[in-house]
Amino acid sequence: MHCEEAIASYRERAHDMLEPGSLSGMRLGVYQHSSVAAELLVQVLRSLGASVVAVGKTGTFVPVDTEAVDAATIAKLKKWVREFGLDAIVSTDADADRPLIADENGDLLRGDLVGLATALFLKADTIVTPVTSNSGISKALGFAVQRTKVGSPFVIEAMEALHGAGGVIVGFEANGGVLLGSDCVVNGKTLTALPTRDSFLPILAVLSTMASTKKKLSRLRGLWNLPVCASDRLQNFPAESSRRLMDHLASRNALQHFLASFGTVAEIDETDGLRARMLSGEIIHLRPSGNAPELRCYSEASTESRAMAIVASTLQGAHAFALTDEIEDL
Repeated sequence: MHCEEAIASYRERAHDMLEPGSLSGMRLGVYQHSSVAAELLVQVLRSLGASVVAVGKTGTFVPVDTEAVDAATIAKLKKWVREFGLDAIVSTDADADRPLIADENGDLLRGDLVGLATALFLKADTIVTPVTSNSGISKALGFAVQRTKVGSPFVIEAMEALHGAGGVIVGFEANGGVLLGSDCVVNGKTLTALPTRDSFLPILAVLSTMASTKKKLSRLRGLWNLPVCASDRLQNFPAESSRRLMDHLASRNALQHFLASFGTVAEIDETDGLRARMLSGEIIHLRPSGNAPELRCYSEASTESRAMAIVASTLQGAHAFALTDEIEDL
């Protein structure tokens, strides 16, 4: 298939998801940067009735990490929503397989919540998602939930294993990447399975939910009543340093000492990295990146400030451990 044909096919797929004019009355920003979907996303949203303001287009590569958005990017998003009076601002990473969505205040909607909104939009029967996704996404929301290691190959493998069971299968990751594991009916039309990360489906699902419920995006979070999550990373953190830290924390006593400021460790999950649930219910998850010299940390708590503080403190502890370890090697 030629490039033009592929784009036309993808555009038609996006149009089939929503009724014409379904986004009428919405004022949306599209943060274009160096995304390969910069123009197509604007075109699709306008064709569905939205008033669109394109912002931030660049001629050089911009490394947007949808799971660890830097402070400078967040500041831009907040500036744009105020400047242009936006209901939401949407974007993708550079190769356009992961979405980035911010509400009317410029606050980001985490990728796992984007995935949840998509699953609800598609009336999913089963969700497949890594252990790093919000622990509140459970059977209580009406889905069967299967957890995997981090990475789309693991999500795809689990979706394929479930394919014979029937029903609508939706996979997603904490970075916002959504994968459709089965055919489903949307807007009276069949949306065929697409078991690869797709940014337009979750963007349109979230915007459609806003339009149909007539709720601001900031209000939708409250409907799900989930724990608050935060995540960040230590960049340029050698794989050997990650290995030594994880080996050290394999001891329950060492882990308890490392996390002592957060209380008592109640449960440990080693599906991918080290995920500790504290007696308080808070979660701290450390995981070496599989494709970069980085150590990632995820947390869950009752408030955003607490979740962010847990991540910051844990990464500080990891950095201090690595420095001490290096000194001992001298």
